[in-house]
Amino acid sequence: MPQTSKTFFPEEQLKLIKQAIVEAELNTSGEIKVYIDSTCDGEVLDVAANCFKKLGMHETELRNGVLFYLAVNNRKFAILGDKGINEKVPENFWDNIRDVMRNHFKQSQFTQGLASGIEMAGEKLKTHFPRQHNDKNELSDEIIFGN
Repeated sequence: MPQTSKTFFPEEQLKLIKQAIVEAELNTSGEIKVYIDSTCDGEVLDVAANCFKKLGMHETELRNGVLFYLAVNNRKFAILGDKGINEKVPENFWDNIRDVMRNHFKQSQFTQGLASGIEMAGEKLKTHFPRQHNDKNELSDEIIFGN
């Protein structure tokens, strides 16, 4: 029976994922969001880009938002960084994060995969977008659930 985006992760695992977001954002002014869908209808990067826009992630001051998109029934995921990030980092910036997450996902370690990816993104982003003393959280750390 297919899972829904809201029932795939038990509540305590959702808390761990949210804590990973909070902790990663302590290192960087970057804004990290997690979007969990039940299914991905279309190309995963296109669907993730649509979610990115719908969430207003392209409206951060430094254009340094990162979206972790996961479609639980299709077993598809994407990591999207905004223009400000992609202008400063090498082309393969997200590859290592993707590979670590994929290895966890292959072992059905979805919480650990997301948490590891989020942690790695925070670490990598602090080089280009260090947290400032007056940093404000431009986007909620809440996990978003799709269809």
